Amino acid sequence: MHTCIAYLYKKEKQMYHIKGDNAVISVGIIGSGAWGTTLALLLAHKGIAITLWEHHAERAAQMQQQRENSIFLPGFHFPDTLQVTSTIEDAVANKDLLLLVTPSQRMRENVQLLAPHLGAETLLVSASKGIEIASYKRMTEILAEELPTAQNRIATLSGPNLSREVAEGKPTAAVVAANKMEVAVHVRTLLTTSTFRVYSSKDVVGVELGGALKNIIAICAGITEGLGYGENAKAAIATRGLTEISRLGIAAGANPLTFLGLAGIGDLIATCSSPLSRNQQLGRRLAAGEKLSDILQSTHSVTEGVSTTKAALALATRYNVEMPITKQLSLVLFEGLPPHKAVQELMMRDLKGELEGIC
Repeated sequence: MHTCIAYLYKKEKQMYHIKGDNAVISVGIIGSGAWGTTLALLLAHKGIAITLWEHHAERAAQMQQQRENSIFLPGFHFPDTLQVTSTIEDAVANKDLLLLVTPSQRMRENVQLLAPHLGAETLLVSASKGIEIASYKRMTEILAEELPTAQNRIATLSGPNLSREVAEGKPTAAVVAANKMEVAVHVRTLLTTSTFRVYSSKDVVGVELGGALKNIIAICAGITEGLGYGENAKAAIATRGLTEISRLGIAAGANPLTFLGLAGIGDLIATCSSPLSRNQQLGRRLAAGEKLSDILQSTHSVTEGVSTTKAALALATRYNVEMPITKQLSLVLFEGLPPHKAVQELMMRDLKGELEGIC
């Protein structure tokens, strides 16, 4: 660890109300992928007692022994304040805060699994960016549905947060949204560190949809890069993608200004521009002619934009909004349309005003 980062970790215990090394706060993290492990490291270095849940017992034991997540986040040593378990009760019982960082299509089953062990005052924060295909529900909607007595303790976290950069201690910001502002403010305080600044919001719908839908546009940005279309094309697809995100979000009840913030344009910039983005890389590989099934089989991590594309189109139909970029990506992903032809279709659409459907 760099000397300056180690120094900041020590200072932030005082800055953000962590009392000494007593680990008076206990946090459980459900999901040991790159982002779940990163959040575990972030808070463990802050002096908080962390229990990271990995559902495979053998993997959990390996991580606990090696003190590293060699598959999803190699090279980052686990501090003593971070423990790994495959026992869901150990990760959930008597926790002040529970961070849920599972693939969106497995969120419901994991919530059902942890429900019997959940404390009456535990705060629940979804850090998963996706939409359930079966129901078209956002992650906090699933939490509220499966845990009705916890509805006032639910929040969501989003922002331009590429896991490796956060784990390396590079500064960034995020936003946490909850229907009850006191919940958002409390979670904001717990999650903020000297390198991870968290803001609060009441727009749960906007923050969640911004985080989920940007993965669709990131795949498209990767396609433009892979086709060699240049920076202008990537900027155009990101900007028009933000229009689609905003159009659907507003129809669903989101605050339009949310999409100008960290969960909107902030996350979109990071995910569309960085080679660290799984969704962007998937787009590049599609442009190179690889089949979607082969790409998905070749990676350990879940590329959320694929399933979100299906869910987004269903929501677009529900709210009667246009999402032409998403529609063309769906044809590329699921019907074999060559990526360059999808771009041609987008370019030759009927002309219209730039802000049509937004204001």
